Amino acid sequence: MAGNRDRFSTATRLRLFGEQTAARVYRSQNRRQARRSRLTGRAALLALVVCTLVVALAYPMRQYVSQRAEIAEQERLAEQEREKVEKLRDEKARLQDPAYIRRLAREHLHYVLPGETGYTVAGPDAADGRRTDRGAADRPWYSNLWDGVDKADRPAGSSKQ
Repeated sequence: MAGNRDRFSTATRLRLFGEQTAARVYRSQNRRQARRSRLTGRAALLALVVCTLVVALAYPMRQYVSQRAEIAEQERLAEQEREKVEKLRDEKARLQDPAYIRRLAREHLHYVLPGETGYTVAGPDAADGRRTDRGAADRPWYSNLWDGVDKADRPAGSSKQ
């Protein structure tokens, strides 16, 4: 009975219970680690596949986006050119009209019809726009006149004063 008593003593039971619990915990940890290692391997493979896809698709996507931007730019330029062509067609149609030609000749070339008297009025800022010499305002008008005649008399390409 001594062996029986030893078998059922509290210390023995606690020791057996602790060993059994330790064995269960150890087995459980091994299973978890096995699952983790499998899961980690799967995750690594998945990450590798995703990275490979990203790298494989990055350049074509960049090309696609840049080509779409270039197409949009070319479409914008084509629209601008269409607008220019339309304006030129309108101008061509207006140039077929004799009244429009007459008006342009009167405005830009100062033409007058027979029997009319033409006048050209120069305002104060018109004289400033024609002045080419800085000191021309300080000199008498006849000096500026003679300088203009002298410049007109010189051969082309000569810069001597």
